[in-house]
Amino acid sequence: MNDIASGLFQVPWSDYRSDLLDALWRTVSYTAVSFVGAVLLGLAVALLRLSKAWPARAVAAVYTEVFKNVPLLAIIFLTYFGLASAGLRLDVFTAGCLSLVVFYAAYLSEIFRSAISGVHAGQTEAGEALGLGRTGIFSHIVLPQALRQALPGTNTMLVDLLKSTSLLVTVSAAELMSEGRLITSATFRALEVYLVISAIYFALCYPLSQLLLLLERKVRAGVPLSPWRRRRMQAARALLASDLAVDADRKEATV
Repeated sequence: MNDIASGLFQVPWSDYRSDLLDALWRTVSYTAVSFVGAVLLGLAVALLRLSKAWPARAVAAVYTEVFKNVPLLAIIFLTYFGLASAGLRLDVFTAGCLSLVVFYAAYLSEIFRSAISGVHAGQTEAGEALGLGRTGIFSHIVLPQALRQALPGTNTMLVDLLKSTSLLVTVSAAELMSEGRLITSATFRALEVYLVISAIYFALCYPLSQLLLLLERKVRAGVPLSPWRRRRMQAARALLASDLAVDADRKEATV
């Protein structure tokens, strides 16, 4: 066993530590920027799909179907090489993020559309009865409930997006897989290098997926996550406790 281990791990990893850290930072940067962009674009497309205007619904439906049925690798090539041949040259980071955004926004739009449609119509009617406008109803009533329903699918897309940054190796995006290819070219130790790169991806994805699962459980249990909601919950509990105390005092006085 020792002979196998000594024969396998022969890459001088200390020489590549700084390069791997830079590649790790790039991978995280691609993931963060692309996910934020995909969420915003996906929400916009979902709202267009739910619009009463059929041209908006048609445009959103075409966008969704196109990018759901085209491989991400083809989108990366079109964004980086195709646009450059047409005179629009993007740097690697911009092209990589744009590819991930338009691809994952199509899937997130379906998740968001389903979640928004899943909010009971009575919630909207209740908001109208309270005198809220369309914007107020959506932002204060529909959207918070839809986000809870969309959370599991959105979390899955985040982890999948993180893993998909490895496809940017095809345009030498300087992320983890690109760095692994460079180390392999220098050392000719492909098995060892890609085992280590895979382990790094696992070390990124597994804790992230577990944290997101914990977040889902907290949201499902009704735990307030923001300080503002915690203060409101505490104030509501204090008010309820005071009302119960007043009722108890009245009953004792009556007795």
